[in-house]
Amino acid sequence: MKTSADMPTLRKCLLAWACMTSLSSIAAPDEDALGKANAYPAAPKLIQTHQERYIVGSFSGMDSLSPHCTLPASDKPLALRTAEAETNFHYRFKGQALTLDDYMQRQRATAVLVLKDGVVVAERYNYARNPSMRMLSNSMAKTITALALSKALEEGLIHSFDDSAATYVPALKGSLYGETRIVNLLRMASGARYVEDYTQQDDRARFNATVRKEGVVAAARSITERADAEGERFNYAGAQTQVLGLVLQGATGKTLCNYVAEKIWQPLGAEVKATWQLNPLDQLELAQGGFNATVRDYARLGWLLANDGSLNGRAVLSREHLLDMTDAARQPLAFRPGHMQYKGSSYAGYGLQTWLLPGTHRRFALQGVYGQAIFVDPELKLVMVHTAVGKDASGDASGNHLGAERDALFRGVVAQYDAW
Repeated sequence: MKTSADMPTLRKCLLAWACMTSLSSIAAPDEDALGKANAYPAAPKLIQTHQERYIVGSFSGMDSLSPHCTLPASDKPLALRTAEAETNFHYRFKGQALTLDDYMQRQRATAVLVLKDGVVVAERYNYARNPSMRMLSNSMAKTITALALSKALEEGLIHSFDDSAATYVPALKGSLYGETRIVNLLRMASGARYVEDYTQQDDRARFNATVRKEGVVAAARSITERADAEGERFNYAGAQTQVLGLVLQGATGKTLCNYVAEKIWQPLGAEVKATWQLNPLDQLELAQGGFNATVRDYARLGWLLANDGSLNGRAVLSREHLLDMTDAARQPLAFRPGHMQYKGSSYAGYGLQTWLLPGTHRRFALQGVYGQAIFVDPELKLVMVHTAVGKDASGDASGNHLGAERDALFRGVVAQYDAW
């Protein structure tokens, strides 16, 4: 008879999750509106994925709704031990002292996992989600795209991030994005006149419609006006990441999916295959979003980043290139926390497709709309994965303050081990 030590890691994780949930009486927010009575179904059509009754099932089943490519799991998955006793995390928000369980009852999080020193010290799921489900990244995929570009730079397939995008994508020659330096696309600083506010009429909606009808190259060429000189001002725009996906393919001769699988996903020890949504017309990855992976594999990605690109003494990614992506001191002043202006706030900064957090030492985050995030503190060897189905894209505009309370939760997690 096999012992528990012989069980595959995911099976043991599922057993632990089942035990935990059977003992829990936590009620998640808005369960009825989100489709509990129908077991949280995925949308029948892709256009319906953000509707309340479908968003939970869709965000954990997106690769069943649209064309996608597959990133195979590693032949040698990285083992994640689970602590014998969970850590009781506390945080403060709006004058209240709260716990992680309180958080799961207050915010529409589908999962929260905390990894400390390679050990899972807390793990929660809402809305009948479980560790085997692949969760939609939304814009966390932008950082994965940047990691691939940094790997291509490390391998010499990209000569310099000071090269223009058109150096590797001749079809963009003469266009605004084509003549923009790669580093400024990575920094969301192309200078293009572009509004991304998640309304149905914004530039993002128009760009994505063109992607679907004419392809990514045509959509990239449709952006023609600059509001600023490149490199001067942060202006978040997923179109820039779509161009970076073209650059990666042009430089490596491989699809983004295949290159990330070979150079990052399998080397980091992913336990479960991941998927990446494709644009049906040209079969190009949705580089600005559309990546799907389990919460524990997102934690493995965070663990790789917490170790500055190395696992078990082996360098998967260049530490220097990761510092270029994630160290505030390596960014121009206008892109550092406390200086960069975004939506009326100067709280966060931005590196290369990566959000930079303030504090006493380097901390950064992958973030996606509706509440997706991977927080990384390399000094503390600390990772927090957070997936969610926020009421709106920003997470805060609904009045529930998802982004703000999630940040408070992470501060509470950090406070368990060190001062912020």
